[in-house]
Amino acid sequence: MRKPIRVLLVDDSPLALVLLQRMLSTSPEIEVVGVATYGHQALELIPHLQPALICIDYHMPDMNGLELTQEVMARFPCPILVVSSSVGEGDADRVFTLLEAGAVDVFPKPRGGPAGLALAAEQLVKKIKIVSGVRVHGRRPKKPAASLAPEKPVLRATGEVRAPRILVIGASTGGPQALQAIFSGLSGNFPVPILCVQHISSGFLPGLVRWLGSHFRGVVQIARSGEVPRSGQVYFPQENTHLVIDERGLMQSLDKPPVGGHRPSITTTFCSVAEHYGNTAIGVLLTGMGRDGGEGMQALAEAGALTICQDEASSVIYGMPKDAVERGAARLVLPLNEIAPALVEAVTPTAPGLSRRNQNRK
Repeated sequence: MRKPIRVLLVDDSPLALVLLQRMLSTSPEIEVVGVATYGHQALELIPHLQPALICIDYHMPDMNGLELTQEVMARFPCPILVVSSSVGEGDADRVFTLLEAGAVDVFPKPRGGPAGLALAAEQLVKKIKIVSGVRVHGRRPKKPAASLAPEKPVLRATGEVRAPRILVIGASTGGPQALQAIFSGLSGNFPVPILCVQHISSGFLPGLVRWLGSHFRGVVQIARSGEVPRSGQVYFPQENTHLVIDERGLMQSLDKPPVGGHRPSITTTFCSVAEHYGNTAIGVLLTGMGRDGGEGMQALAEAGALTICQDEASSVIYGMPKDAVERGAARLVLPLNEIAPALVEAVTPTAPGLSRRNQNRK
């Protein structure tokens, strides 16, 4: 049998600690190995308890959740789930600051009667199982020693990749942090438009757009139907819609059923871009759970586009990139810190480096 997930709870409210322990006791796969009522106490317990995951409240007297997250990631890198009444839809800016500091995810403290608490307990257990399995790095991770190459020959394009006209990016779990890293490495006059699909909970998209906009020298916005995508601008789908490019080259938001359980669907956007732009597109698939995007990357690769997957070592969860790699749809498999330089290289008209990078990844 698998060992239970070791969880440390940090909250200055004794009532909240009792409630959380009661909720987690519903799963035999989770073991609460310790509780702390303030940040410094948690920092003393971590090296002795060696938890697989830490649940942290945001508002605490000696050290708030952001400060504690920063300390944990600097001293004892460990998956962190912020469980607080201050990480709801109206707190998006705070949420993304926590993610930037190293937290993997957030979970609003449960409210309501017994039925609501039972549902919240089920959701919290599910969230802990996901978060505890992710790979975390210290606040300043070292550059990976080497990229992981695909295990089987990559799918080669039928012809040379032409000058790129669009970049399309897909991400899920761990995606906001990965997107921040990439956008920070791109200039505001990036010469092609960027379509970006990120799986995210309802209500958090405007906060994500604002937060990423603070790390990108160009414009980050939510796409509007009927507009032409413009160079140097990043477009996200409208909430709960699929973003596609129509036959006229205009962005459209589609209220169609979810694809593979996702709306927006990365694969839907990727396939649309593959059909309209062919080998003048660049597709990037980042960290995420599940398989969304793999089929879309295959469509891009078959159309002759340049396709790039984040490697396993730098992914929080390697599910989506792995699916694309196993399909043979990745021309390049790169660590996160090499993706932005590769994109700049790919859109620079006279840069010969892309062919060298391809040779190094064969």
